[in-house]
Amino acid sequence: MQFGRGDGVPDSTTFSQELAELKQNGCNILLVGDGTVHSDACRHLLGEDRRRLFVFTEGEWVCACDPETVDGPDRETVRVTDDERSLSEISSEVVDSIDALTDRADGLSPGEVRLCFDSLGPLFVDHDPEQLFRLLHIVTSSVRRVDGIGHYHLRVDRDSDHVNLIEPLFDALIEVRRNDGVPEQRWHVLGTDVSSDWLPL
Repeated sequence: MQFGRGDGVPDSTTFSQELAELKQNGCNILLVGDGTVHSDACRHLLGEDRRRLFVFTEGEWVCACDPETVDGPDRETVRVTDDERSLSEISSEVVDSIDALTDRADGLSPGEVRLCFDSLGPLFVDHDPEQLFRLLHIVTSSVRRVDGIGHYHLRVDRDSDHVNLIEPLFDALIEVRRNDGVPEQRWHVLGTDVSSDWLPL
């Protein structure tokens, strides 16, 4: 499903309205579940013809998605390859990159700025959870400030302690899985009782 287009959205007026509101106001989405499905979900969440910011914490790829092959008028990249870098330094670079995208634009429409943060897992290993929470608070706030849509990859099950720690920072959570080899997704609008069924991705 390409976020905001309505493709694959369940036949539920409430759910459709919640998704439309998230897109209009800017939102942050936590993506969890089967790591082999994350690249499929990432491409859909990045959308088409958007201004994009990629944050790498593992190697040079974002969910096996090469930023140079993704369409769009503009992009920024932050690479977190030095374990000695503080999370405050990382958050400042991400915020500066968001500002750079907006400064180069002649006005922004809701959802035009898309952020992909891959992956949160190494940050849990290398940094204090409270500091990571502070980093994500700054980044998610910056995405909302420009009415952007950010998604953050965490390759664990939804009931993980890591998810429980950071879930309050997000507007929605997507679970992904393979069911008989078919990639599927299930949306949860956080802070509500609104969820989708398992849907083809």
